[in-house]
Amino acid sequence: MLQNHVLFALRRGESMALVGESGCGKSTIAKAILRILPDYGARITGGKILFDGEDLVTIPEKEMDKIRGKRISMVFQDPMTALNPVKKIVTQVSGVIRLHHPGMSRKESVQETIRMLGSVGINPNRINDYPYQFSGGMQQRVVIAIGLACNPELLLADEPTTALDVTIQSQVLDMMMDLIHERNTAMLLITHNFGIVAETCDYVGVVYGGEIVEYGTKREVLKSPAHPYTMGLLDAIPDVAKDSDRLQPIPGIMPEPSNLPAGCKFHTRCKYATEVCMSGDVPVVGLGGQHICQCHRIKEIQAERKREEEVEKP
Repeated sequence: MLQNHVLFALRRGESMALVGESGCGKSTIAKAILRILPDYGARITGGKILFDGEDLVTIPEKEMDKIRGKRISMVFQDPMTALNPVKKIVTQVSGVIRLHHPGMSRKESVQETIRMLGSVGINPNRINDYPYQFSGGMQQRVVIAIGLACNPELLLADEPTTALDVTIQSQVLDMMMDLIHERNTAMLLITHNFGIVAETCDYVGVVYGGEIVEYGTKREVLKSPAHPYTMGLLDAIPDVAKDSDRLQPIPGIMPEPSNLPAGCKFHTRCKYATEVCMSGDVPVVGLGGQHICQCHRIKEIQAERKREEEVEKP
C-alpha cells in the first residue's frame, strides 16, 4: 500500500494555496481534513490532523459532524453539483444554519440567510428562487454563502472559480477575501492558477504525487522556485515579455496515484534526475525563511538553472 506524507500549518486569518496539475492530490488533502475521502482508493492510515489542538483523525464521527460545516467548511468546485436543483436557495442556506444552531427558529434562520446572501451580493428578493434561475457566478456566490454561513474557523475552497469567466472570477475572489479577512477565517485554496495565488494567498504548497514537494511564502516560492516541478509549472505560464513560439510544458503525465514511482515521485519527468533520485527517502531542505523543498539535487539544479538563464540572456 502506497503512503503519502503531508505537513503544513495554517493559522486563523492566513491563507494558503495548494497548487499542481489535475490528479496531483490537492483535493484529496482537503477531503482528508474533513474526513470525507471516498470509501475506495484513499484513506488516512496514520499521522495527525490537529485542529485547535484536537486530532481530527481520532475523534468520533458524531463529533466530526459538529465540526463539518460549522468550524470547518468547504466550497466545492462546481456549484451546479453542490446545490440541490429541486430546493429553493433559502431552504439550502437556512438548512445549514439551523443544523448547527438547533435552538434557532425558522424565522431567525431566514433572517440570517438574507443577511448572508446579501454579504455575497444576492438580493433578498431572490431567496425563493431555485439554482437554475441563477447564473454560474451567482450560483457560486450561494455556495460561498453556505460555506461561510456559520462563520467557520477554516474554509477549504476547492477551485471555487474554475467554472466562471475571468471577470466574474475576479469579483468572486475579491468578495471571498473581504469576507475571510472580516471574519478572521483561515483559508486553504486549491487551484492550478498561479495568478490567483499571487493575488490572494500568503503561503503556497506545491503538490505532486500526493505530497507537498515545495512550501513557503508566495514570494519565496514564486520568485525563487527550487523544485524542478515548481519550475516546470511556472515555465509553462505564457510570458508576454518574451517572444516565444511555443510554451514549455512539463514532459510526460502525472502517474497514477496507485502506481507512484519509488524515490522522488517526479524523477520520471525531471530532466535533472539522476540515479540517486530513483530510490529511498527524499530529503527536505530548508532554503531560508519558511521556504523548504523536497529534493536530492537542489544545489546542482540551482547552479545549472543559473547557467541556463545566463545563456538565454541577449
